[in-house]
Amino acid sequence: MPEAIRALKYSTEAWLALAILVLAVVWTIATPHFLTVPNLIDLVESYTVTAVLAMGLFVVLVSGGIDISFAATASVAQYIAALAAARWGWPPAAALGIGLAVGVLLGLINAVLIHGVKITSIIVTIATMSVYFALLMYFTGGKSIYDLPDWWSKRVTFYRTETAGGDIIRITLPLLVMVAAVVGTWALMNKTAVGRQVYAMGGNPEAARRVGIGIGRLHLFVYGFMGFMAAVAGLLQAHRVGESVPNAMVGSELNVVAAAVLGGASLTGGIGSVGGVILGILMLAIIQNGLNLIGVSPYFFQIVIGLVILVSTSATGLSNRPSRRSRRALA
Repeated sequence: MPEAIRALKYSTEAWLALAILVLAVVWTIATPHFLTVPNLIDLVESYTVTAVLAMGLFVVLVSGGIDISFAATASVAQYIAALAAARWGWPPAAALGIGLAVGVLLGLINAVLIHGVKITSIIVTIATMSVYFALLMYFTGGKSIYDLPDWWSKRVTFYRTETAGGDIIRITLPLLVMVAAVVGTWALMNKTAVGRQVYAMGGNPEAARRVGIGIGRLHLFVYGFMGFMAAVAGLLQAHRVGESVPNAMVGSELNVVAAAVLGGASLTGGIGSVGGVILGILMLAIIQNGLNLIGVSPYFFQIVIGLVILVSTSATGLSNRPSRRSRRALA
């Protein structure tokens, strides 16, 4: 039992779960609208796109890299799929397929630049973010596509019921896509050799290379996976709003990064869990929802996002100090 309590003391997930519980109690006392089933389902559904993006970013962070271009990748993939579906008359499988293929391709370009040209991942992805988004705006003129076909824009509901108070509860397609993305990423990182190799590369890339792990191949996989998840998120976002707007996802990067680092994914690689990232997303969603319900300005939430990134990265840096001293002492 003492070992279990000690493990919980150093568990990011345990502290996040406790913080979420405290926040839920605070918001429940502050407003009667928070602890209702329709509000909680809306809260989760509003973060489905963020959760899918966070799964891709989580894998990149564990590998020791970072990707800032995912929102631009999602926008490009979404718009090309929308063109194929609404303008070129392609069938659903072909239109969605080209969107996913574009996402993977843009992710692979990042991987080639990072591994082949040996440029830092944050520099590469900031540059490609600018290039991808600028090309999208240049060729589209910033024009939105409002007439998406019904098979894409129509709400898909798998379960629907009405409470005694008249509230509607729905289990919709975005919720199931989010669950599939989370379960798939968890299985990838915990049940496959590739997942273990990604952790090894993020923890110590030189040691991973010496034991025969193909670093270049893993870079292609990790950034291709991020591109795939970005494309899925872009297609999902268009389904939720019923249109494709070129700049709709720009600016979502900080929320995704904040959720990942808040959930314990280290910016130095090798550390993190899917469960922690989900708890990080849930905590941000509860904070934003509670602030909205009590009438606080949405700008205040951006202050929270900035503080979350600052505090999380500072905690990571402080926790790494003893190990750095140890390595210097051994050198």
